[in-house]
Amino acid sequence: MTRRSWVALAATLAMGLVGGQAQARPAVVKVSLWDRGAMSMAMLERGPMMGMEAGHMPNGPMGISVSTATVPAGDVTFNVTNDSTVMEHEMVVSPVKDERTPLPYNKAAQKVDEDAAGHLGEVAELAQGQKGSLTLSMKPGRYVLYCNIAGHYALGMWTLLTVK
Repeated sequence: MTRRSWVALAATLAMGLVGGQAQARPAVVKVSLWDRGAMSMAMLERGPMMGMEAGHMPNGPMGISVSTATVPAGDVTFNVTNDSTVMEHEMVVSPVKDERTPLPYNKAAQKVDEDAAGHLGEVAELAQGQKGSLTLSMKPGRYVLYCNIAGHYALGMWTLLTVK
């Protein structure tokens, strides 16, 4: 083999190794948990706003914002920040079977039944300004990210994620 052939072969192998490493990195979703302040919980008196059929509620008293709504299948890392200045929040991940059907909800506890919803993992309660992360191996499908502190899901603190 000539010197030129060896250089070309080495360059091709190096590109393959670098490309393989890039594919092995998990997708990253930046997640913001937010609310409109201490009066947000007062909105529960007006009735729950839950249910995916209602669509996203950008004017709701609470919410979850994500840097991307679609990620590739495989490892996905959620970097979660509680951007509230007054409330504790968390992020739970569950699969969605039918977007027209709300998650199983215990009205007395004002919480989603995480086991019945098939929760895959969570970043547990974060105080104001705290951060946490979670990495999951995700298959293609639709998922819901939600806060399961009493009343928060019902007030619109959820968003959908598509894994392709």
